[in-house]
Amino acid sequence: MTGRSLPERVVLVGFMAAGKSSVGRLLAARLRYRFVDLDAEVEALAGRSISAIFAAEGEAAFRDLEARATQALDELRPLVVATGGGWMARPSLRDRWPDAVRVWLRVSPPVVVRRLEGELGTRPMLEPGEPEASVQRILDQRLGAYARAELAVDTDGRTIEQVADRVIELLDVR
Repeated sequence: MTGRSLPERVVLVGFMAAGKSSVGRLLAARLRYRFVDLDAEVEALAGRSISAIFAAEGEAAFRDLEARATQALDELRPLVVATGGGWMARPSLRDRWPDAVRVWLRVSPPVVVRRLEGELGTRPMLEPGEPEASVQRILDQRLGAYARAELAVDTDGRTIEQVADRVIELLDVR
């Protein structure tokens, strides 16, 4: 690193299975920042899994919990946050931390399906039957929001370590 001042809050955004949580843990360790997985925070607030929240109360209840979990992080710094896949599509969340650097971890639909093999049925946003088409449809809806991130890193064909290294390189030169 060049010694430039790094942002005190790095927010990883992108579609499910992009590697936000895995990369976030490693990135936080390398930067010596605290790491928070927003989905885990939502589950802790609700006392049940995201799938159970969706099944019992629907997406709106999940989004309310996600907003509460986000707000609870307002004072924490330095911090790496792994967000849920739809977080960036909500302006009230996306714009909450003006000092944050948002990093879009890009992933292609075929790679999403491959990474989620065996757990596709547990993902409430995905329709059963044609997972790749479902992924593409949701991704198309969110692309504009993801593109608002200050930085972007492709994850297809890269290890967690390679993605974290690339994020650090981009943070260091910005």
